Amino acid sequence: MEAPANSRDQRCEGPPESVLCRGCVEPLVFLANFALVLQGPVTTQYLWHRFSADLGYNGTRDRVSCSNHSVDPTAQEVETLTSHWTLYMNVGGFLVGLFSTLLGAWSDCVGRRPLLVLTSLGLLLQTLVSIFVVQLQLHVGYFVLGRILCALLGDFNGLLAAGFASVADVSSSHTRTIRMALLEACIGVAGMLASLIGGHWLQAHGFANPFWLALALLIAMTVYAAFCFGETVKEPTPARLFTLRHHRSIVQLYVTQAPEKSRKHLALYSLAIFVVVTVHLGAQDILTIYELSSPLCWDSRLIGYGSAAQQLPYLTSLLGLRLLQHCLADSWVAEVGLTFNILGLVVFAFATITPLMFTGYGLLFLSLVITPVIRAKLSKLVSVSEQGALFSAVACVNSLAMLLASGIFNALYPATLNFMKGFPFLLGAGLLLIPALLIGILERANHCREFQQFSQSP
Repeated sequence: MEAPANSRDQRCEGPPESVLCRGCVEPLVFLANFALVLQGPVTTQYLWHRFSADLGYNGTRDRVSCSNHSVDPTAQEVETLTSHWTLYMNVGGFLVGLFSTLLGAWSDCVGRRPLLVLTSLGLLLQTLVSIFVVQLQLHVGYFVLGRILCALLGDFNGLLAAGFASVADVSSSHTRTIRMALLEACIGVAGMLASLIGGHWLQAHGFANPFWLALALLIAMTVYAAFCFGETVKEPTPARLFTLRHHRSIVQLYVTQAPEKSRKHLALYSLAIFVVVTVHLGAQDILTIYELSSPLCWDSRLIGYGSAAQQLPYLTSLLGLRLLQHCLADSWVAEVGLTFNILGLVVFAFATITPLMFTGYGLLFLSLVITPVIRAKLSKLVSVSEQGALFSAVACVNSLAMLLASGIFNALYPATLNFMKGFPFLLGAGLLLIPALLIGILERANHCREFQQFSQSP
């Protein structure tokens, strides 16, 4: 849907802000994800080893216990505790993170920079709390406190909302899909580097150093956001943060009447990205536990390689999207990506040896073309003045997906240890059939409407 340029709400009008620096948003997303990926597997492994020490379990180093497939009750208890505390962290982040849904709409008025600074500070606070937990051997419940503090200030989803809205501010409808994929590629490159560094560094120097590096990167990121980022909103002006007006603008995205049923498409594409993100985050939550436990029993070095392979699709999906766009419409490119995503999850479900696990990672090489395609389609359905509200809504969808993913996968994984450890991956593969169906139906509907308009034209 194309909207007139003057559709911005009157409260958002004001004199243009003088911008001293014109830095782009990509370095911020790169640094943020580098810091997060550096901490993610390390936090899971810290929980694993902390609970293992408390329960007197040393199974990850006992290769004999890894070679046989007998059930170790202590190992199962360690897996269950690690999975449950991961769930608690995600639930704590989600419940408070609902507050951040208004930040994207707020950034439509005040600009993207304030939101980027706010989320950078949140990520920095979370890392500080993690450092205290690891250095002082505090109760692992403080990890939940760190997630809550981060969520209060917008979390990584708020950063992504501002980042994607910033890209939408400066890109045309023709280049938007590839620009969004490029931003996601920054996430992937950062993740690969962080995974490779984190795995080796953890094995050589213990748990604390990766958190200190993450802290240094987040300090640099906060400085960049405050002083180097080039504002992309043309007319930023002060606006109140604590007002229902911002939430109302998000709701209006889905209920306001619009031509060509674009609001219905908005809801269906939002459902599609919700399911995709739920499966992606759910599988990501249990992969490290799955790899640490029998029969794989990976050490921190292999965990690092696995995490790097997990981030590689961000880059390969960008290249694949660029190539496939020459012969396929964006929607069919997304369908190809979903197919490979399903295949990769099925392989994970039955992987009992390291080569098979990396085969599953290899099949995911096009799995991340889906989200930039859907984000670009969503962005084209709203006006220029609604981009922040839209990506704030997408951030809310991501937060809800994170909660549901943690609830399903972290609860289902311990419950299925006795009969099939890989069952959650099979469930994820089945769930991905829903967005595949939705995207196919919407693409066919668009094609039929365009054909009818062409046939009716003189």
